[in-house]
Amino acid sequence: MRRDRQQLARRAFAVVAVLEALTWLGLLVGMWLKYLSDTTEAGVHLFGPLHGGAFVLYVLTALVVSRVLRWSPWVTLVALAASVPPLGTLAFELWLTRARRAAPAAVG
Repeated sequence: MRRDRQQLARRAFAVVAVLEALTWLGLLVGMWLKYLSDTTEAGVHLFGPLHGGAFVLYVLTALVVSRVLRWSPWVTLVALAASVPPLGTLAFELWLTRARRAAPAAVG
């Protein structure tokens, strides 16, 4: 049962991390269109709220997953900090997967 919860937590975190990164990318493109090319504000209007929601979802998911997977405070802090720079959540997820830090024995 615990193993199933851990696997579900890993998958949920990966999906939310990628979603947050994609909405960040969409918002960056929208800001480029709005401020640098002066063509349209539609990208910001669309991706601004989407990214805001994805950001909150990522933070909440990271906090829940950190408990389920028994991450150390350091790994949890890095996960939360990764939500700030563009595509940081994607980089963190790749690190997490490669380092196998999602397993309780590996994180400690």
